[in-house]
Amino acid sequence: MLDLDLQWAIEEQSIPTLEQCQKWVHLALQEPRSFEPVEMTIRIVNEDESQTLNYEYRGKNTPTNVLSFEFEQPPGLVDLGEELPYLGDLVICADVVAKEAKEQNKSLESHWAHMIVHGTLHLQGYDHIDEDEAEEMEALEIEIMQSLGYKNPYQEN
Repeated sequence: MLDLDLQWAIEEQSIPTLEQCQKWVHLALQEPRSFEPVEMTIRIVNEDESQTLNYEYRGKNTPTNVLSFEFEQPPGLVDLGEELPYLGDLVICADVVAKEAKEQNKSLESHWAHMIVHGTLHLQGYDHIDEDEAEEMEALEIEIMQSLGYKNPYQEN
């Protein structure tokens, strides 16, 4: 079960819809998350908010396509030995996604799908900092994107 909160901090657009986001997140959930109740938020923002968050959390003073904020249990919250179902938050900049899709000659829908799949994998601990982890994460992304009927997001079009 997936409880997804889709927040529009800008004027709502046709892509992505809540249904599309749910489908993309669901397919990106890896075991054991794919069999457990999961909650997460996707917030669609403008370049100013993206840049502010990117600077505050990553020290980079530019807007970016997707930021992933994995849930961390707050200090003082009683640990009952159970993993909470809240996965975390994705913050996606609509303008950056649109620019990248155009520059990379990809459909806007497929690039949105890729950003949400990519971010959802980050929320589950996948990363691309070292080469081995990057290869594993990219292989998963390619597999998921192709299962959705999209092309390999890392191939030039």
